[in-house]
Amino acid sequence: MTETGMQFELPRAIESLLTTLSKLYAQEGHRQKQEIIVNAQVRIHEQWSYDNWNGGTYGHALYLTVPENLYLESVRRREDLESEIRADINKIHNIQNEFIDTVFLEMESVEDHDWRRETGLLQSPRRTVTAETTDRIWKTGCYRVFLSHKAEVKTKVALLKAPLGSFGATCFIAHQDIHPTKVWQDEIESALTTMDAFVALLTEGFHNSDWTDQEVGFALGRGVPLIAVKLGNDPYGFIGKFQALSCSWETAPLAIVKLLAKESRMVEAYVSAVEGCSSWDHGNMLAKLLPLIDSLTSEQVRRLVQAYNENGEVQGSFGFNGAIPGTYGDGLASHLERITGQHFEVLSTGEIQV
Repeated sequence: MTETGMQFELPRAIESLLTTLSKLYAQEGHRQKQEIIVNAQVRIHEQWSYDNWNGGTYGHALYLTVPENLYLESVRRREDLESEIRADINKIHNIQNEFIDTVFLEMESVEDHDWRRETGLLQSPRRTVTAETTDRIWKTGCYRVFLSHKAEVKTKVALLKAPLGSFGATCFIAHQDIHPTKVWQDEIESALTTMDAFVALLTEGFHNSDWTDQEVGFALGRGVPLIAVKLGNDPYGFIGKFQALSCSWETAPLAIVKLLAKESRMVEAYVSAVEGCSSWDHGNMLAKLLPLIDSLTSEQVRRLVQAYNENGEVQGSFGFNGAIPGTYGDGLASHLERITGQHFEVLSTGEIQV
């Protein structure tokens, strides 16, 4: 009720009108205007204007407060959008002696309303992870792998960390890696937000954990590569659409990185791992991934050749020098030719020349 004692119908009907307008904009393909009203926080200034024509006609002001990104996308057309939305609302209502006199588009945070969420356009705040937190959770320059598991198998899971790290992957294991001064759930969410890939270690009772299903849902929502490793339990629910990786705890590291070899960030981390190769055995293990790599940048090719020529542990490993192809493969030069289409010659000195 206003100071004049009048009760207006249009302000009370505004949510219903905006719902109808949202559907109309969707049908007509006016996405920008639909995003504005879907994400807007709404308030009305009643009796903004008055005209004594036809027994008295009252105009109201409609304020639409939207998230910063939508406001910035709309600001150059703000006046036109305000005018168009005002005209569209007045076309779809049939309330006598009331109308929307003006629309004001403002910038602020968005509130959560069910009908807005159902449109699929409502934008939710994204978690921000600081560089300090990221550096604490993950080893710099490595491919970030979140290992989801039941607490009962944490000892076995911890044994995967070193072999995966040998290929250039850095792993997060909740029961091992959480800093004692940090809140447990926050640290897990930070790891999930910054991971490159997600590995579900499906041991018996994986589904019974309070956290594993939530971690899987987070990974699916982010759309990162997801690997389901069958270690006593079959994939289920949403991860049931992924083919299970059948392997043992001992063979899991190589099996996992083989599936990730198509990911560009994993390839970059692998090149760094080759540069840091520490032994012939390490080199032979790294070489097992060479047949799975089908794309390299020119800079990555240069770095691999340099690592081979300058690191004796790389050049001395059979997997990279190709000295025993029946056992260790054809070597780096052969794989670089396959990947790039260029010729790579192994000199009498043992070095590779393009």
